[in-house]
Amino acid sequence: MLTLTINPTVDLAWEVGHLTGIGKNRARVRSVAAGGGGINVARGVVRLGGRATAVHTSGGEVGQRLNRLLDEEGVDHVAVDIDDETREALVLFDTASRHSYHIVPPGPRLREHEGLRCLDALEQAAGDCPYVVASGSLPGGLPADFYAVVARRIRQVGARLILDTSGPALSEALAEGVFLLRCNRTEAASLTGRDILSLDDARAVNERLLTTGAAEVAVTTVGALGAVCSTGHGHTELHAPPLPGDPLSDAGAGDGMVAAIATRLTAGDDPVSASALGVAVAAAAMLTPSTEPFDPEVARSLRPEVKTKFQTRA
Repeated sequence: MLTLTINPTVDLAWEVGHLTGIGKNRARVRSVAAGGGGINVARGVVRLGGRATAVHTSGGEVGQRLNRLLDEEGVDHVAVDIDDETREALVLFDTASRHSYHIVPPGPRLREHEGLRCLDALEQAAGDCPYVVASGSLPGGLPADFYAVVARRIRQVGARLILDTSGPALSEALAEGVFLLRCNRTEAASLTGRDILSLDDARAVNERLLTTGAAEVAVTTVGALGAVCSTGHGHTELHAPPLPGDPLSDAGAGDGMVAAIATRLTAGDDPVSASALGVAVAAAAMLTPSTEPFDPEVARSLRPEVKTKFQTRA
């Protein structure tokens, strides 16, 4: 499995007893970890027993720290040097309210030649990987069709692209076409101009994606309700399992879901079965504070609780 993180972060996770606007908030550093969509996906693949290499940008002192953190964690990665500084993000967990706040800056600005180096590094690393995951936002400086070019290049080397992004980069990539798209209800709403409030709404979005050829497989999540996975055969509702504890943070839930889908597809599972494990992993991720990774044993225990309902396409 190969992943691409064009706009990674060093995630700082802090914990406060009670967040207040008066005086100082004394914080405890909970963790410092390499982050960003594709890096989180690669980490999740490994936690589920798979193998993954993360291709990512790296710039300045923060970029060097990012590389060290990945090395220390044992994550196989390929760093593409850039001139501007890699970003840092902050996750603040309030223990009193049990709420998490994820604060993320936009990141560096890439030059055209740096974007081309990323594409070349990705293509070179792809080898015989059957699937490539591109996940996360685009940094400034890159054209909106960057992921569309990724899809084209990946197709030329015989791999399939799994995409999880947002904004103009998402629309441009769908015009090119991808193998599998994972989007949340906010991203889905941006494609349709309508709120996604139910699994029926998610099914309608997926049908549109399949009909237009934007994706061969569409997976749209609807928060605590679960997700709908759609293929040429039909639409399958995947109802989220009841949580065995209070939810602590949704940071990383989507990346965990994509990791599970990619892992199981590589192992030969069908998209619906792979997505069902993805829903279980996303639920498990909700039980961990800040950006801490999901517990794979908890995810596997929740998998039988993911109820399904199939509907053929009209």
